[in-house]
Amino acid sequence: MTLKDIATVDKALKKEFEAHSAPIIELIEAQTHDPFCVLVGTILSARTKDACTAGAVKRLFATAEKRNPFRFTPGDLRRLTVAQIEKLIFPVGFYHDKARHLKALPDVLDEKFGGVLPHTVEELCELPGVGRKTANLTVAVGFNLPAICVDVHVHRICNWLKLVKTSKPVETEMALRKILPVKYWKTWNSHLVSFGQTRCDPVRPKCDGCPIARYCHSPKKKA
Repeated sequence: MTLKDIATVDKALKKEFEAHSAPIIELIEAQTHDPFCVLVGTILSARTKDACTAGAVKRLFATAEKRNPFRFTPGDLRRLTVAQIEKLIFPVGFYHDKARHLKALPDVLDEKFGGVLPHTVEELCELPGVGRKTANLTVAVGFNLPAICVDVHVHRICNWLKLVKTSKPVETEMALRKILPVKYWKTWNSHLVSFGQTRCDPVRPKCDGCPIARYCHSPKKKA
């Protein structure tokens, strides 16, 4: 795959994306239109399948004090104990750590940003439990601003396409920032994550009928 192929590949990925359910973080944004809810959902989603994340988010957000309009706020999170948060979000991956991070989030948000959720990757990374992947996804989905979120799916598929040659997701993010046109930044993650979850499995990819097979150099590729 060359830079000239980006538009064609993205068009094919977009068509595949629209044929399946949107990833959980996009669904949270569509339901809440709230960057803080997107951030919380993204923290919970790390190393966790969407179905499990969806259940945890539903249980946690159901504790919100104000239900109309539906919002989950730092204040709602502050009222919960770590033990209560753990019970609500179980069995997401690393739920003990995530509960501690979520409990600390409101206070850190107040101390560093006056209670206002920042909208830059660098500032979001100052919050507990937030790395570059979470920060980028919050910026792109929650704030609708240009950001490139790279998870294992994006990292793997971009390397299989030979769009980049990197060994770590953060390296993939930095490489994509240099070569990917900004107009694709916000949707590149959504399209590739959906593609990775529904077709391009890391162990058993469904290569038959793959719309971007001609660009793929995966060692798992089936002729």
